[in-house]
Amino acid sequence: MSTTRRQVLRTSAAGILFTGTLTDLFAGTAIADPIGHHGYGPLLPDPNGLLDLPKGFRYRVLSREGDQLRSGEGIVPSNHDGMTALPGRGGRVHLVRNHENRVTARHPVPTVDGLTYDPQGKGGCTTLTLSPHGDVLTERVAIAGTAVNCAGGPTPWHTWLTCEETEDKAGTNGYTKDHGYVFEVDPADPHRTGAHPLTALGRFQHEAVAIDPYTGAVYETEDAFDRPFGLFYRFLPAKPLGGPGSLRAGGRLQAMRVPGVPDLSSIQEPGTTFDRIEWADVPDPQAVSTPTRLQDYGPKGITHAQKLEGCYWGGRSVYFVSSFARAAEGSAATHFGQIWRYDPDRRRLTLVIAFGPDTDIQLPGESPDNICLAPSGGLMVCEDGDGAQHVYGVTRGGEVYAMARGRQNLGTPDKPEWGEFAGVTFSPDRRTMYVNCYTPGTTFAVTGPWR
Repeated sequence: MSTTRRQVLRTSAAGILFTGTLTDLFAGTAIADPIGHHGYGPLLPDPNGLLDLPKGFRYRVLSREGDQLRSGEGIVPSNHDGMTALPGRGGRVHLVRNHENRVTARHPVPTVDGLTYDPQGKGGCTTLTLSPHGDVLTERVAIAGTAVNCAGGPTPWHTWLTCEETEDKAGTNGYTKDHGYVFEVDPADPHRTGAHPLTALGRFQHEAVAIDPYTGAVYETEDAFDRPFGLFYRFLPAKPLGGPGSLRAGGRLQAMRVPGVPDLSSIQEPGTTFDRIEWADVPDPQAVSTPTRLQDYGPKGITHAQKLEGCYWGGRSVYFVSSFARAAEGSAATHFGQIWRYDPDRRRLTLVIAFGPDTDIQLPGESPDNICLAPSGGLMVCEDGDGAQHVYGVTRGGEVYAMARGRQNLGTPDKPEWGEFAGVTFSPDRRTMYVNCYTPGTTFAVTGPWR
């Protein structure tokens, strides 16, 4: 292990530690004018009680659960989660949205012939196609019959990989097929990809994926709910960068090993760097009898982490999030969130950002979840914690600012409860931010003076 020196240590008002600035961390991404530590200014109360935004920004509600799908296939499903915005013909945008539905879902994803994996699965994806002016043209089912579709990731060929965050097998919870897979969704023509599990990518509690656009390697996070918690994986496809359907050709699934570090939560110092990261073949990717994270990886073991969630590609590296770790639940140490960067060219892993508890001021609500690149080249981070929920921006200089605050109080005045944000993403032209409120399921489009 080698540890970089902290040239400039910043402690933001949100209680996040950084090493240096983020400029070098986002090398190769869009360059934009820097934003000050106040971001776009204070959040203004929304008179409609849905979404507070800075002055000059406005939102549109594109879709809400319980409404009718424009396709006539049924009701807009519940539990809006991971999402991506992909370019379509003629300036159109395809917004592909996950529904993290379990068997008890209030509004399941309607089953559609040719697009349904397991008729007893209540999860899946819907797609909204937007005009160049942002109007909703269509809204339809993209895949159905899956389970607990949490996050995922876009492909370089403009499809969406949707992930099942479950390990339930056929016969469990009424399912007729095994679950815990990744599925590919073509938003322009869902029947082109159908409802076929990408079994070679493994069967486990998937959270998110990101594809290396240079080599085609697929990186995957596992949000396992019990110790020894999840792993960080990479999949080496037999047909790298082969386009829609190519991941069905198979490949090699591996898990990340950080020598001498069995649990990433034990690393607390931003800027800590590990060289010579190793990758171990997963003995049984289908987890026929033993979950992948519990299989035998030899005398060196394997590296675990609690709450591995968001994952995306930026510049020449893959970034992934550990939303929190709690020693009381079996982690090696406690933190309120980490963002890691893995550079495959150098086989180098770096802790970029650490959220509490050793900062002077704690992040409100803690727990970063979904993340994406912002137009400024920094980050947008969805909060998943207690209290009012926010979308936070992180500038290239390392400052944190509030970008949006949810106002949909689902509880009572004495015991408030707000729906978390999820699926933050930007339109291909970077002029619109899309984000979901998990419950009640709501998809917002946010426009304004993005810098």
